[in-house]
This record gives sequence, C-alpha cells and structure tokens, in this order.
Amino acid sequence: MNFLKSVLGSSENENEPSGADTVERLVDRVESSTQLEDRRDAVRALKALSRKYRVEVGAQGMNSLIEVLQNDRADSEILGLTLDTLGNIISPDQFEEELDNPTVTCNIGEQFTEMFIKRSENVSLVLNYLEEFDFRVRWSALKLLSGLVENKVKEIQEVVLVSPMAVSKLMDLLSDSREVIRNDALLLMIRLTKGNANIQKIVAFENAFDRLFDIISQEGASDGGIVVKDCLFLMLNLLRNNSSNQQFFKEGSYIQRLAPMFLLPPEIEETGMTAEKVENLHCMLQVVRTLVSPSNSLQIISACQKTMRVCGLLEALCNILMGSGIPPDILTETLNTVGECIRSEPDSQSYFETVMAPSTPPRPAIIVLLMSMVNDKQPLSLRCAVLYCFECYLYRNDAGQNGLIQTLLPSDVQTVPSLTAGQLLCGGLFSSDSVSNWFSAVGLMHGLLENQTQKEQLLRVLLATSPDSAPVSLLTQCTTLLQQPTCKPQSKIGLLMLLSVWLSNTQVVVKSFLNSQGSIAFLIAQICANEHDENEYLIQGLCAFLMGICIQFNDNTEANHKKEDLCQLLLKRIGLETYNAKLGEVSKHESYSKAAKHPQLRVKTSTDLFLDYEFCKLFKSLEAIIIKTVHGMGSGATSITELTLSQEATGIVSQYKDVIRDQDLKIQRLTQDFEHLTKEHEELTKKFEDISTLNAQLSDQNTLLKAQLTATNNGNSTLKESETFSLPPVNPESVANDSLLLEEIEKLKKDQEDLLELLADQDSKLAKYKMKLKELGHSMSEDDEDNLN
Repeated sequence: MNFLKSVLGSSENENEPSGADTVERLVDRVESSTQLEDRRDAVRALKALSRKYRVEVGAQGMNSLIEVLQNDRADSEILGLTLDTLGNIISPDQFEEELDNPTVTCNIGEQFTEMFIKRSENVSLVLNYLEEFDFRVRWSALKLLSGLVENKVKEIQEVVLVSPMAVSKLMDLLSDSREVIRNDALLLMIRLTKGNANIQKIVAFENAFDRLFDIISQEGASDGGIVVKDCLFLMLNLLRNNSSNQQFFKEGSYIQRLAPMFLLPPEIEETGMTAEKVENLHCMLQVVRTLVSPSNSLQIISACQKTMRVCGLLEALCNILMGSGIPPDILTETLNTVGECIRSEPDSQSYFETVMAPSTPPRPAIIVLLMSMVNDKQPLSLRCAVLYCFECYLYRNDAGQNGLIQTLLPSDVQTVPSLTAGQLLCGGLFSSDSVSNWFSAVGLMHGLLENQTQKEQLLRVLLATSPDSAPVSLLTQCTTLLQQPTCKPQSKIGLLMLLSVWLSNTQVVVKSFLNSQGSIAFLIAQICANEHDENEYLIQGLCAFLMGICIQFNDNTEANHKKEDLCQLLLKRIGLETYNAKLGEVSKHESYSKAAKHPQLRVKTSTDLFLDYEFCKLFKSLEAIIIKTVHGMGSGATSITELTLSQEATGIVSQYKDVIRDQDLKIQRLTQDFEHLTKEHEELTKKFEDISTLNAQLSDQNTLLKAQLTATNNGNSTLKESETFSLPPVNPESVANDSLLLEEIEKLKKDQEDLLELLADQDSKLAKYKMKLKELGHSMSEDDEDNLN
C-alpha cells in the first residue's frame, strides 16, 4: 500500500482519500460483503475507476473480480460490470483519462493479460459466459476475450484448442441477431484464426463457410459494406495455406456460391463502383487466388480450376477484364486471378483463347492485353499483370505455344492482315522502350519453355529490318541488338534470358547462335569486363551462363566452335575461377531470390525488372551441370563421350517431365482407389470375424443341446430298466410328469433339427465369404480353416 502511495504521490488534501485508498476499500467490499447489492455497487464503482486508476484496480482487484465471475453466475448485471472492468484493465489501448499518468506504460494491458491467463481456467470462464444470451453478459465477455486475443493471441489460441466446445461457442455468436455482437465476433474470429491451422480446420468444420455466405447475402453480397469485407477476410484466413479447408471449400460447393458475386450489373459502366464495392471485389479475388495459388497442391488446384470453369466463375472474371468502368487496381488483380485460374489447365486455357474484346472490329482478348503490355503509357502494375496472365496461358500449353510461334512464320495462305500476338511481341522486343523490350523478351521466352519443336520453328522467323536490306533471322537480330552500345541493361537482361531458354537443350539452335557474327566474342568480352555496377554484374553472369549453354549443348559440328575450343577459350581469356565467380553472380543477385519465390512478378518500379521465375528454375537446373562440364573439359578429365551422355541424359530428363507429371496424377487416382478397396476389405474382414464368432457360438450351443439330449435319453433308459425289476404302484401325478418329459424330449429334438439347418445355411454363407476374401487377396491360416470347419 505504501508502495502504491509513493507511486501515485500524496493528495493535495491529506483528508481526501487517494485513488489507491478508494480502490482498496471497494475491493474489500467486493470480497467481504454478504449482500449481492453491495458487491454489485462496489464492482460498478471499480468499473468507473478502472479507466483512470487501471494499475490500482488491476493490481488489487483482479483476483476479487475473477471470484465474482465464479460465484455470482445468477446475476447478469454484476457479471456484465465485472467483465467490463476486466476488459478495461487488460485493454491494449490507453484511455484518455490516464494519458497524464506517468505510471501507466503503453503495454500495461499486456502485462495484466499475462497475469489473467496464467491460469487457463480464467479464459475458459470467459468462454463459458459467451453462452449467456443476456446482452450485457455476452457482449462484455466478447469484448474481454477480444482484448485478450489482441494482447496474447498465441496463448489464447492454445487455450481455445484445449477448451471443450470453445470454437462452437464462438461460432454461435455469428448467428446472433444483434449486429453488434455478430460484427465483433467476426473481428475476434479473424484475429483468432490467423496463423493457426488447427483452429482454422475446426472453425471450417463448424459450418463457418455457410454462416459467412449467409451473412454476406444478408448484407448485400458484393455491394455490402464493411461486414462483407470482414466475412471475406475471415474466409481468407481459413483458406490461405490450408489444404484441408481448401478441399472442404471445393467439395462443399462454395465456389458455386462465390461465382454469382462476380456478376456486374450493366449500369456499372455509367455509375462506376463504390469504394465498398471495390474493396469487396478485391477480397473476393483474393479468395479465388487462394484456391488456385501455384503454391497449393496440384490436385487441389486442378479440381478448383475445373469447378471455376464449369460454374461460370472464370467467365465472369473474363467479363470483368473486358468490361468498361473497371478501376485499374481491380483490373490488375483480376488479370492475376484469371492467370492462376487457367494456369496448366488445358480446357480453361482453350476457353481463354476464345474470349473476345468488345472492340470494333472485335479482337481476341489476348491481343488487346498484349497491346497494353507493350504500351509504355500504361501503369507498370497493369503491364506486369498482363505478362503474368500471358505466362499462365502459355504454361504447359503446347497448343498455345504453337499458335504464338505460328503467327510469326511465313504462310502461303492469303488472309486479311491483322495484328497477332507474335507481331506485338516482336514489335515490343525491338522498340525504343527498354521496359517493353524486357516484357516482350520474357513473353516470347515463355512461348518456348520445355518445347523443343517451337525452339526450332522460331529459327525460321525472318524480320525485315529496313526496306532496302534483306530479311534477317530473329536469332541474328537478337544477337545484333545485344551487341549494340545503345542497348540498355534492362534490354540486355531480357534478351539474354530469351536466348538462354531458346538455346538450352536444343543443339540446332546452339549451332545457329555460334554462326551469328560476333556472338562468342561479345560473350567473352562481357565476362572479362571489370564493371562494378550490380546490374553489370548480373549481365556478366548471364553471359557466362549463355556461354556455358553453348558448351553444354554443342554438337561439335562447327569448326573452331567445338566444346574443346570454347573451353580452351575460356581458360586462356578468363580462367576457371573467374568464370565460376561470374556465373555465381546470377544467384547472388537480389532479384534472383525474389524472382525464384513465386511465378507472379512483384515489383514497385520498372527499374526492378530483372529476372523471371521460369528462368531462375532453368538456371538452377543447369548451373551445376555447366560447371562440371567446363571443369571437366578444362582439366581434361572428362571425355567427349561422357559429356555427350550427360547432355543426352539432361535432354531425356526434360522430355520425361510431362510423363512424370501424368504418372503423379495416375498415382493419386490409384491411391484413392486403393484406399477405397482397403476400406472395403476392412469391412469384409470385420464381417468375417463377426460370422466366425457367431459360428463358434452356434457350435457351442449345438454341443450343449446334444449333451442335454443325451442326458435326457440316459435318464429315460434308467427309468425303463428300473420298471422291469420293480413295479411301483400307479401314481397319476407320476404318469403326468412322464407326459411332460416326453414333450420336452420332442421339443429338444425339433430344436436340434432347426440348429442343424441353421448351421448348414451358415456353412454356405461362410464358403461365399471365404471366396470373396480370397478374391480380395486375404489369406487365411490353417487355424482359421480349422475353426471354420
């Protein structure tokens, strides 16, 4: 007490009690009063003081307040006052009344929370009061629990997991007709489910998605306000990185309930979107992306993608893309979402090809989007989103890649000239805008990924650089542009990535590149350069990588450019150690670690455009192989045969990637079939065991009946033998007892016959089940056979 007074300081009027004294007397009344009214008044006074004298009320009164919660359950008013007082004590925010109090630190609420949750029973006590329907109790308990979660979320999550029916009690709050309770419960559930997969699963299986969609519908769907946004936030928490809930969401037909929310009314073109509509659409798009994120399992992604296409959700998203009056941020996020909805899903990719833009004349949506990508007037975020969507369209899409390259090849068919995807990319590749160069190079690169045929086909592409000069190949034009002094670093990086993908695993393209004038000399000069700029370091590393590809996939048919020749050139001009150091600059660059994390491009400014996700995958797969080849050739320890075999093995691995993916899908299906058959086998085994037990019981009963019958027959024979020696006087009662004995014998004989018939029928059934078990591969031991027989 003296300590508290020294902290608070003495009052100006010595006769006036200090805040600490007042709190002490009130706490004493709470503890000692026998009348409920007195305790209630004392708690009411403590609540009034808890905002200004939080330290005193918390330090002296917390235990007493907890006792009130334990003992005064019947009075709603005192319960509500107590819960409110505790809520003020642990509040994470500072009250206006205590701003001038130097003893109150910013984390005082967190310290009192630690005191409160030292006993998990205290949290369970608050959870139990959520069941009270009285507004004063339920809302106050909800606010107290929200404060506890905000201060110590992980600790409260652990208590919730071990408290019986805790999640059910929380979920019931979402059905409360009083909006303030329902809305506060939503906010609490958002905090409580964040980062805890176990709570997420329990909440989802407590019909959370049904309740959330019901609330969204009541609040006006995508046109609703902040409550709809909160529901979508909670949905995101339940689905993000949680494969179990994603599967549950798909199987529960919730994707079908989500699809109509993306349908926009026609008048949206004139009226535009409200701020609430924009925020809700953004959250809805995040929900969709959570289901088809490339980081999910392939099985979940494929299932969700097919459902989205069938139920019309993909169509609705494409309509938003081609609609008018769509805000730029929604358009950007929709592009990213459409990309992940069609990525590696053939039917969805084919549908995307057919989407037409409402232009005059109508054009494919892909063309309109690529026009935006190569237009330097468009926002960077939009251009990045178009590239990501285009990459997803081409991902593992041989038909799409073939269609792209075909638009660049000469054709004998006379058609009306029209702008094509290939022409747009080539135009952007050689434009004066370095950002367009980079976007176009990466877009064209994705048309060649894991597609040897199109790499060779692209060699046939000829470009007319000027009216007076002869056409040159696209490969020659790329190498020529790369060597120009005016070529900016961003353009060089894009071209080097394109060439690396184009040449990898394709000997005929490597041969054409080696024949390009000055190509090898340029690479050697770049690797030897001593520039100290980070971007130049990256360019040198990319040149070293391209040089390594020329060695690794060289068919040794070009004079002066065979593997040995190129390796000797590296040894004389650069040296193995320097070459290794330059090659390692790629993976050391900051952009490499960022790009390798996710297929989507995430940059803030155009100067951050460096490496692409798929290129990083290629670099990672070939770096060690190239180093081994160059070192082997340089030291003379590796023969041409060994290198050729290594090269062929690399090509085989690339060719069989698709086969392995198909086998993975088949294995998944066979695993499901196996689980089904295993379950059926277990059921049949259980039936077999039950029948065996029943058979043993029937055999025991039959043995017992036989013994009883034998005993009865023996007794009857003894009686007849005694009659021959001595005939007692006739007794009517004795004669009657002998009517009864014969009837019992006849009854036992009949029961025995019935049992024999039942056993015969049972043997027939057992034979059938034995055959069934053998068909399923279940083997029976000799003991099992003996028991059955």
